[in-house]
Amino acid sequence: MTHLTIKDIAKYSGTSVSTVSRVLNNHPDVSEKARAQVMQTIEQYGFVPNNSARNLVIRESDTIAVVVRGIANPFFTRIIKTIERAIYSAGYSMSLHQIGSCEDELMTAAMVEREKRLRGIIFLGGRFNYAPADVAMLRVPFVCCTYANTFGALERDSFSSVAIDDKREAYRAVRLLLERGHRRIAALIETEGGNSISQLRYEGYRAALEDAGVPFEAALIECAGSFEMEDAYRAATRLQERTEFTALFAISDAMAMAAMKSLADEGKRVPEDCSVIAIDGLEMTNYCVPTLTTLEQPAEEMALECVRILEGLLQGDGKNSHVFMETRLREGTSVLSIK
Repeated sequence: MTHLTIKDIAKYSGTSVSTVSRVLNNHPDVSEKARAQVMQTIEQYGFVPNNSARNLVIRESDTIAVVVRGIANPFFTRIIKTIERAIYSAGYSMSLHQIGSCEDELMTAAMVEREKRLRGIIFLGGRFNYAPADVAMLRVPFVCCTYANTFGALERDSFSSVAIDDKREAYRAVRLLLERGHRRIAALIETEGGNSISQLRYEGYRAALEDAGVPFEAALIECAGSFEMEDAYRAATRLQERTEFTALFAISDAMAMAAMKSLADEGKRVPEDCSVIAIDGLEMTNYCVPTLTTLEQPAEEMALECVRILEGLLQGDGKNSHVFMETRLREGTSVLSIK
């Protein structure tokens, strides 16, 4: 049996690496002509499908898996698109796997690694508390995208991460509200406690209040229980029923949009009656009324950096590293100064 890489198959079939990858992963968006060319090359050089009928039996895989935890997170869309383009441009193929927010991304990755003989893995969203025993099942380099394993016990040189500093950016968001005269600032979070992005952004909220000399009030905190907009809407309604506030910090754009709907339904105007700020920078928040003031994560830059780091590791001239990127304040019309 001839041992070729996906690049070779692309060359001999007169197609691109991305087209070959799509054929192997049974993507529908491939023309019948291109699919036939790839399959003819496979047959010509003696390749046979494996038991899943989706991969080739080849000595060395060119596949990088992208494991996405939290399939409902709209922020991940831009990142996935950029990662896909960058992976194909680097000469690799991509295998995308999306799982729910309660599923185990490490177990999923380990299963995919065995099936596809992966070269590397990019985790998009995941737990913040990996321990060495958790990642022992992974035998290829991996990069954590959008989170940095803050509460975990891994050696820093054993993995890579690209993310924002969630605590620092939450601090910045709340600080902006404080600078514009707000003192009764509510926070809409996923959950209090736990090793999560919600905890980090909650800590940033509290640190900003403390540094400004504003007393903390537990009544101003409401947990939605998830990042789902429906849950955030209900949480914002509970918050309004319990106490008064002039500003709201939501830990995500989607939660902020749900909160603004709740405020409107309760007869409050944004920003006249309540200012709202969040973190993420979703494109859709440019089109809500009012437009959301948010700290925009550099989605494309984060995606490219993840692929750059992983490519260096795979080529042998790179090393594990950890990159914190800064958000950009995108001024909408949802924050009002009350000085």
